[in-house]
Formats: sequence, C-alpha cells, structure tokens
Amino acid sequence: AARVGRESREGEKEGATGKGKKRTEGERGEGARPGPPGRGRRWPPGRPGDAEAGRRAGARAGGAVSARRRAECSGRRPGHVPHPGEGAAAAQAGGPAPPAQAGEPAGLRLQEPSLYTIKAVFILDNDGHRLLAKYYDDTFPSMKEQMAFEKNVFNKTSRTDSEIAFFGGMTIVYKSSIDLFLYVVGSSHENELMLMSVLTCLFESLNHVLRKNVEKRWLLENMDGAFLVLDEIVDGGVILESDPQQVIQKVNFRVLQSAKEQIKWSLLK
Repeated sequence: AARVGRESREGEKEGATGKGKKRTEGERGEGARPGPPGRGRRWPPGRPGDAEAGRRAGARAGGAVSARRRAECSGRRPGHVPHPGEGAAAAQAGGPAPPAQAGEPAGLRLQEPSLYTIKAVFILDNDGHRLLAKYYDDTFPSMKEQMAFEKNVFNKTSRTDSEIAFFGGMTIVYKSSIDLFLYVVGSSHENELMLMSVLTCLFESLNHVLRKNVEKRWLLENMDGAFLVLDEIVDGGVILESDPQQVIQKVNFRVLQSAKEQIKWSLLK
C-alpha cells in the first residue's frame, strides 16, 4: 500500500511537470523551436511584404518577356529606337507605326518631309478682291470656298503690321505694296522662312517685270507676265526657284520662245 501511494504521488508530480512544460512552450509562441516545412508554420519565416514584392517582381519579368517577344515579332531588337521616317514608311506599307517614345506628346510626332510646301498663292487689292490666285491642293476645292477664305484672311491681316499669320490651321506670310496684298499659304507645321523666301522672290520678280511699279493698274496690264513669274517659282505646290534673278531669266526665255513661235506661224500663213 505504501508503494502504491508513492507511485501515485510520483505520477501526479510528473503530470504536473508535463503540463507546465506544455504551457511554457505554448506561451513562448515565436520563440519555440520551428518544426519542419508543412507542419502549420511558414518555412523559412518571412517578412510581411515578401509576398507583394514577389508579385511585383513576377509582373516585371512578365512585361520584359512580352516586350522581347513583341520586338522579335516586329523584326527589331529590344531597345530599338525608331528612325523619324520609320512611322510613315510603315504606314505606307500597311504596317503599324512605331509607338511614341516615353514622355513624347502624341501630337508632336515628326512629320514626314514633303516637297509639296505651298498650298496657295494669291494677290488681292485694297478692298480684298482677287486679282491673281493659284491653289495647289484640295483644301478649298470650290471657287466659293476660296473666295471666302481670301476674304477672311484679308480681314485678319489688312490692318496689322505683322508679316506672319496663323489662320484655319495654316501658316500665312504676306506683304503689302501700295494697293496690293501678296499672300503665300502653307500648312501649320511649315517653316515660315521657306514661305517667306517664296514671297520675297515673288515680290522682287514682279517688281522687275512691272518696272518697279508693283500696284494694281500695272499688274492688270501685265497679268500674263505675273502668271509666268508665279509658274517659275511654284509648280503644283513644289518650290522650284527662290532666286529672283533666275526667275527673271527663265521668264525672259519663255517670252522669247513665245515670240519666235508667233513669228513662225505668222510667216507660214
């Protein structure tokens, strides 16, 4: 009986000690010895932002792979910078134009160079009435639209001292002389210096043809010579000549050829 009682007391003592151990380990929480992976704890223990950083790194890697695949499909190496004329060439070939570079405004892409610089040249009198005019594209297809445009331009420019105006998405340079107004019209992105060189050449050439009398009466009396001068400077919107001396020589040559033709036909009759 004494032995049974002693064993019973020792068993109670061991049970109490085991419960204390379990409570102590449970209270220690994070300080407890970690178990192997897959036993309800994360192995190895990580910081709270690790999962989000992993997702971001995966997204960046996926974007890089997609960009590399797109570059391989388009035939360009990764990091390729397109040439300014590459977009227009792709558009003419029916392919997609290269995307805009980072930080580049959508409306400021480089325009494809073109020889068709001039949209129109016209000369008006003091009242805004047309004396001479030539249009080189379909911006104003009808006579009514052309006359309305010329009237609006005259109202905007006749009372100003400037030489350049922007109207209706176009660049206009102009010059007045006694009772005449000379205008050269180009697109909105055209170089004003190019347009001004055409205007200066036109005025200097007319000044020679009209014997330094660039005014309405002399222009009406020499309208054929004025049209010859304009044809030698601009043809179909393309600038042919901007040197007044060259223009005058070519006009004189054409006048001489015309006179020879007339004399020949008069002798054949």
